[in-house]
Amino acid sequence: MSTPARHYPARHLDLAGMGHHPAPYAMPPNGERPAAGLRPTLHSAPPGSSPSAPAPAGDALADYRIAREPYYRQVSDELELFEAAYAVRMPVMIKGPTGCGKTRFIEHMAWRLGKPLVTVACHEDLTASDLVGRFLLDAQGTRWHDGPLALAARLGAICYLDEVVEARQDTTVVIHPLSDARRMLMLEKKGEVLHAHPDFQLVISYNPGYQSLLKDLKQSTKQRFAALDFDYPEHEVEVEIVAHESGVDRDTAAKLVHIGARARNLKGHGLVEGMSTRMLIHAGSLIARSVAPLTACRMALVRPLTDDADMRDVLDAAVSTYF
Repeated sequence: MSTPARHYPARHLDLAGMGHHPAPYAMPPNGERPAAGLRPTLHSAPPGSSPSAPAPAGDALADYRIAREPYYRQVSDELELFEAAYAVRMPVMIKGPTGCGKTRFIEHMAWRLGKPLVTVACHEDLTASDLVGRFLLDAQGTRWHDGPLALAARLGAICYLDEVVEARQDTTVVIHPLSDARRMLMLEKKGEVLHAHPDFQLVISYNPGYQSLLKDLKQSTKQRFAALDFDYPEHEVEVEIVAHESGVDRDTAAKLVHIGARARNLKGHGLVEGMSTRMLIHAGSLIARSVAPLTACRMALVRPLTDDADMRDVLDAAVSTYF
């Protein structure tokens, strides 16, 4: 079965590894690799021009611009709310379960606003220097290299800290001066106070389901942000998304969404998390490539979700009900 062309990433999931292959990342103009934790996005238009226009020559943020519109299915008024927040450069916090579309939404909004997007995948080894920058040795001697946060603040990009609670609290404190009325970043090692570019905005995301006393944001951090709650979309909307992204017909997509809904009802009753929209698209993508539906669902839905034999039997039975 042939599948329609899909444009890099879509609403309601973070589509890394979906089977489509975005254009390779270009190296920065100086030939150096991005700072630790920095994930470059694709090229898109400069601010104020058509989103599909090429980046201007010498654009230092060219590696972080998005070339094509990421597919996104709006479910409420989140587009308008984010645009209003960006208009006043208000920091935004996106909360929701894994695979529900947080990262896709930010990528879509960066394209929609015509702004470069600097993404940092947060983890427990992320240091303040990884975000802000450090002095490094090269053939010419010691030079300062901006980290992703400083780069975005200096040149005017949207900086997206993905799964921010995974970073240590002493690391995330460095964003405080950028996320209040001061809009500045202290580069202590360099002896510089960096005042944020007028186009700079800070966005963070995390999954509240994974919160604990040891992994949560401080109130002093939370209260600097406006917040948008995300969840898995309603049935018909999710069917539309799964069909569009995987290439399966609407009937097959509807069956996958029904399976996902039944699995989500087991969250807290044997499952830590339910089946995400991303997982449903994985299964649909395999089915679209002539993999037997039962096999595709076991591979993409059941086996990744749990290692418990009894729970696998329950989920396999649910899959058999529809396929």
